[in-house]
Amino acid sequence: MTFQLNQCNIIGFIPIVDVDRARAFYRDTLGLRHVADELPYALVFESNGIMIRLAVVKERPNFPGTILGWQVSDALAAVKALTASGIQFERFGFMQQEEFGIWSPTPAHKVAWFKDPDGNLLSVSEHPK
Repeated sequence: MTFQLNQCNIIGFIPIVDVDRARAFYRDTLGLRHVADELPYALVFESNGIMIRLAVVKERPNFPGTILGWQVSDALAAVKALTASGIQFERFGFMQQEEFGIWSPTPAHKVAWFKDPDGNLLSVSEHPK
């Protein structure tokens, strides 16, 4: 049998600067399971069986796009729940977003973006099955 990456689990990596603020945000605000502190290198979280390593860096790289997103079954419900937890969703002047900040490139696709305390752009998105 040959080695194939499609049979391996994915690990997400997110650069963070402020360890305490990131731990509180990902654990308390987003509700991810905190697995371990592997300081001074990373905080480890789990989201639905996927490992997310918050890599401690001196300065966050300026990456303008979405760094990590969650596929959800109902984007509007997810946005409302996260907004109730204190999340503020991003507005972009170059695209038409509805009242809650959701952009729909097609009627079946929906996406909304928010930032973590270090400014990393995260998203929730709904896609047809």
